[in-house]
Amino acid sequence: MDPLSDVLSLLQVKSYMFGGFEVGGPWSVSYGGHKGIKCYGITSGACFLAVEGAGAPVRLVEGDLFILPRGLPFRLATDLDLEPVDFREFLKRPADGGVLMINGGGDFGMIGGHFAIAGGSAGMLIDVLPPVVHINRQDDREAFLWSIARMRQELAEPRPGSFLMGEHMAHMLLLQALRAYLVGNQHRDAGWLSALSDPQIGAAIGAIHADPSRRWRLAGLAEQAGMSRSSFAERFRLLVGSTPMDYLTRWRMLLAADRLKSAKEPVGQIALSLGYESEAAFSTAFKRVMGTSPRQHEHTAA
Repeated sequence: MDPLSDVLSLLQVKSYMFGGFEVGGPWSVSYGGHKGIKCYGITSGACFLAVEGAGAPVRLVEGDLFILPRGLPFRLATDLDLEPVDFREFLKRPADGGVLMINGGGDFGMIGGHFAIAGGSAGMLIDVLPPVVHINRQDDREAFLWSIARMRQELAEPRPGSFLMGEHMAHMLLLQALRAYLVGNQHRDAGWLSALSDPQIGAAIGAIHADPSRRWRLAGLAEQAGMSRSSFAERFRLLVGSTPMDYLTRWRMLLAADRLKSAKEPVGQIALSLGYESEAAFSTAFKRVMGTSPRQHEHTAA
């Protein structure tokens, strides 16, 4: 798999809520803090998104996507001067195929998912994303609109398997948004995620993910990037925020943590499979990165 797929796979992202709403007339809705990641697409109309502590409001239009990875309180409104209604008030109403109709609908629509996150690599994604990820790339709009419309159809016209289909569509919407952000992020403000779009550093990260058990050295990774060791080390730290060897060690430990939890493999076997000559050396690295010993992690995860 590619690095982004690797990380998302370890995150064990699962949508535990998906749906949307349609609104008619002027409106303003407030949301409290949340756990996990929210990702929604605009099906029709336009509104403003204001996230607490995240700077100026963002204007959203049909075909836009937005991700809220930090769980901050936020507000959606046609006019931010309007007194907001707590979104929980609308949950008391029956939903039409998972879509709430507010004020008769017709002027604005939104659909998406709220994702619970498991897995030790959650911080690897969330920590490098800004509080609001707004995707409005024209190149991706057609694909976004198709995904949003398909998800809306599954909710509006339930058939056998519609729940699972809607859940997968919500997950796909998140993947599309992250991929579009990766391509369109011109400010290089997302650590390793942005570094993936750098041809040279991205090649080195891809090599680490393709063969994490290899006994990588700085020279070998620099060769993958087609750079000198000094230039590679400097650019890697600038884009990723850590040294190449620290990134390698962290990724190995995240893989190990997942295997300790899911596969229940012996510690020594995991150590050898990830390029460590001894269980002791592996355990030392694991405790330094994860804050606990492999065996303690295994028992905690059980």
